[in-house]
Amino acid sequence: MPSGSRQPYLDAAHCALDLVDEPAVATRWRDPSALAEMTVGALACHLAGQVSATEATLDHPVEHERPVPVLEHDTKVAWRGAPLSQETNRAIRDAADRHAANGAAELRSSSSAALARVRRRLADLEGDRVVQPPWTTWSLTLDDFLRTRLVELTVHLDDLAASIGVEPPPLPDSVTTPVRHLLVDLAAQRHGDAAVLRALSRAERAPGTIAAF
Repeated sequence: MPSGSRQPYLDAAHCALDLVDEPAVATRWRDPSALAEMTVGALACHLAGQVSATEATLDHPVEHERPVPVLEHDTKVAWRGAPLSQETNRAIRDAADRHAANGAAELRSSSSAALARVRRRLADLEGDRVVQPPWTTWSLTLDDFLRTRLVELTVHLDDLAASIGVEPPPLPDSVTTPVRHLLVDLAAQRHGDAAVLRALSRAERAPGTIAAF
């Protein structure tokens, strides 16, 4: 069947690159971002990198033909709940810093070209196609992989907007609904159903956090 996550992903990626193109991003490129130990430029590169990450995943050979469910994927990733000093988190920041060294103009140019290529490639792919991100030892369906990129795009859109002092761009329901559902499921997986229900309905008994990550 056609990928149900394709168009939401492309819509979110387009919004992300529009924000990266804001003049304030280039102006504050070397300033600290809303994320600890990342500059605005590095954060912009990490956000836009969700496009190149998709292209790299489509290119990567699949070694494990049986995909894992998306919740299992998010349980397996090394960075979830890990401190900033953890090796995977350091590697993510280092990669963003290296890309940011090339400047805002290069990021805009390379990301726009990558999104055009990804858009063409996704048009012919089915949602149940098995893909394997280069940074994992397991595989996902294409739809589930794109859902993980939707989370990255929407969360880091907000981070980058906060970093330059603007409101995040509005996103369509087709983007925010699957992200919201996945984040709630991840939060419940991490903290338990009762904690999530209390945070959403009973402020007087709500835990300090129900962060999914």
